[in-house]
Amino acid sequence: MDHATLASLRDRHPAWRLLASPHAVLIASFLHRAFVAPNVRTMSAADLAEALEDELYALREQLGAEAYPRSAPEYMTDWASPEKGWLRKFYKPGTDEAQFDLTPATEKAIAWLAALTERPFVGTESRLLTLFALLEQINAGSEADPQKRVEDLRRKRGELDAEIARALAGDVPLLDDTAVKDRFLQFQQLARELLADFREVEHNFRSLDRKVREKIALWEGSKGELLEEIMGERDAIGDSDQGRSFRAFWDFLMSSRRQDELSERLARVLALPAVAALEPEPRTRRVHYDWLEAGEHAQRTVAQLSQQLRRFLDDRAFLENRRILELLRGIESKALGLRSAPPTNGVMTIAEMGAEVDLPFERPLFTPSFKPRFAELVFDVDEENVDTARLFGQIVVDKARLREAVRRALRRAAQATLREVLRDEPLQQGLAELVAYLELAHCEPGSGTAYELRAVVDEAIEEPIRWQARDADGGLVERVARLPRVIFTR
Repeated sequence: MDHATLASLRDRHPAWRLLASPHAVLIASFLHRAFVAPNVRTMSAADLAEALEDELYALREQLGAEAYPRSAPEYMTDWASPEKGWLRKFYKPGTDEAQFDLTPATEKAIAWLAALTERPFVGTESRLLTLFALLEQINAGSEADPQKRVEDLRRKRGELDAEIARALAGDVPLLDDTAVKDRFLQFQQLARELLADFREVEHNFRSLDRKVREKIALWEGSKGELLEEIMGERDAIGDSDQGRSFRAFWDFLMSSRRQDELSERLARVLALPAVAALEPEPRTRRVHYDWLEAGEHAQRTVAQLSQQLRRFLDDRAFLENRRILELLRGIESKALGLRSAPPTNGVMTIAEMGAEVDLPFERPLFTPSFKPRFAELVFDVDEENVDTARLFGQIVVDKARLREAVRRALRRAAQATLREVLRDEPLQQGLAELVAYLELAHCEPGSGTAYELRAVVDEAIEEPIRWQARDADGGLVERVARLPRVIFTR
């Protein structure tokens, strides 16, 4: 209960988010009436939407049309979203209609809200007796010494004999009305909590199944190791602590003698005047049947998860077997093809084994690199006559731009001379740019350079190339270069 844990629960736990929701009153009241009170485990989307529409209609009649403006399906989708997590939306196998069920967090929030109401009677004696009985069962069930077990059984037998003697003598102590109410209210609370626990049991079973599937999906070893890891026990899901506890409860409740005994005792208790004065819920008379229904639903969930797990493993085995069969069939088809027309140069080749020997004296000796030293050289230069602007006046020709210019010219014709290219794209950097064009034209085909182009040079024809430049005084002058005709082709 530290600050960090509570802050995390406030941000992530669905029960806390439900209590903090502005529509918490609608959500809790409707879901309690639709799922908790009648002990409904699942409800189809159509039935749940119809019930919610009736609820919204009644509330809008009381609070106004703007109270809850959204439709029932929109509310259901929002409540079942991962951000809220108040309903669980799923599809039953073989159907395409969505089903809804409460999540354990939602049932906890509803139970907490129900506990906020003032109780007319708070019993403590029955809880204390229950605690003592639980401790007695733990001590008796964990005692490994046979002598102590025999002594404890003899003590209980003495107490039973004394109680039988008092009953035969007419001394039969009865519980007063307060004690009866105390124990019955404790019974009702435990019965409701047991029903609520079934949803959490199913949720934990699904979490176990999800972890098993993740382990299968991420498994990188052999199939035998996977089966030993997952199915080493009799049932990876049923043999968990949750599964063993549920199986013990189910075996106890499935006994017909226990069911008849529960029905008989419930009828006698509900007929007592003190219990009738408490006006218990009508479903209390058949609460053990609700346990059976909820337990059967959880049992079907466990069986379905186990079946899906086996099917998932079978699917993986089927895919692996199909891949093996495809490889074998490919080998067989190639072998049959080679039977009628065997290759003359062999089916396959294997490189001969050989060792590469490097003799020590065949390796070149190390040659140290020559590092010139200019520390003793002195340049006598007048600093006033040094023109530093030349350091920043370097020309860099963009060969990619020149290549694109040639390609644009080749889009209009199958071939283009360098003079035609420069007529559309005049030289901007003078002689340096012209030399770059010649470098593009003389790149050998297949050299792998980024600027590779196809070009031929006709030595018999000479073409003048003209461009504008500036002289030393900054004036415009015309430069002319005479060179053989260069022809670029596609």
